[in-house]
Amino acid sequence: MKRSKTIKKVSFIYTALLLAFSLYVVLDTFVIPRQLAAAEPQTVALSQTLREGDAVTEIQTVHASEAAEAADAQDAAQDTGVTLPQSSTLSLSGEVIGSWSGENASVTVTALRAYDTTIYFAEVAVTSPDVLKTAFAYDTYGKNVKQETSEIAEDHDAVLAINGDFYGSRNKGYVIRNGVLYRDKGAAGREDLAILSDGSFLFFDESEYSAQELLNAGALQVFSFGPALLSDGSILVDENDEVGKAMASNPRTAIGRIDDLHYMFVVSDGRSSESEGLSLYELATLLQSAGVRDAYNLDGGGSSTMVFLGEVINKPTTRGSRVSERDISDIVYIGE
Repeated sequence: MKRSKTIKKVSFIYTALLLAFSLYVVLDTFVIPRQLAAAEPQTVALSQTLREGDAVTEIQTVHASEAAEAADAQDAAQDTGVTLPQSSTLSLSGEVIGSWSGENASVTVTALRAYDTTIYFAEVAVTSPDVLKTAFAYDTYGKNVKQETSEIAEDHDAVLAINGDFYGSRNKGYVIRNGVLYRDKGAAGREDLAILSDGSFLFFDESEYSAQELLNAGALQVFSFGPALLSDGSILVDENDEVGKAMASNPRTAIGRIDDLHYMFVVSDGRSSESEGLSLYELATLLQSAGVRDAYNLDGGGSSTMVFLGEVINKPTTRGSRVSERDISDIVYIGE
């Protein structure tokens, strides 16, 4: 009898400890905010040649003197009134809902209906690749550090902002933002996007390059959500492709490159009676029709949000039941 009581007591303690540990794991994964340290830069000289298939892109290191000369030339161009790339005309019928032009960038936002869904295209022209910026929630790199897209945008005086790749929901996946390496833990099979110092896009598998190699080669931003949607105007996904176990039709966020210093930010609504949402293939088709050459899928679903001139212009959905913003880890934006 005494032995039976002891066994029950031990079993109770074991069960309680197991439940407590399981609860901690869940809270640590999804709830408890934790600031993390940026990855330590490596001092070893690494290859600065990036391969994409058989194509080779070589990015030369700019010495300090050359960088100063480039900065002087850029300032001179701005003083004389630099000409931004000309905006293209969407081949899709839509309504221009707003535009903005500043010293270093111009933005035109168009809303259109396709696939029983409202989609917002923000066409962006910039004078330099570093005008396209990213920001963390509360300016903090960490796990479960989250803030609404509109709040992060306001903190950084963003003219235009979209949600990023929600890096904080994962323990792996390269994180390079504004030329700083934060996370160098990768995973084979993950398709990333690097925006390089010349403004071009590079799609790659994390098994191909280390994060340090990308940084050394001039990567300004690296996102690890995916997949890539378009490359050189060709669609890379098919009608059956999807992100993880997500539904076939979703709110979506994507970033695209039209040509040199000429980009497209895209957000679609979804999961509501007004907007069904898009499949990856439908999203790629719309981007291709809009003249986008290269495009990459960012975090979607309830995260999909576009902010323009301080206003959330789409209808983000939380669990499909109400229109509201989701707290996220990071944004991509154009500042004043």
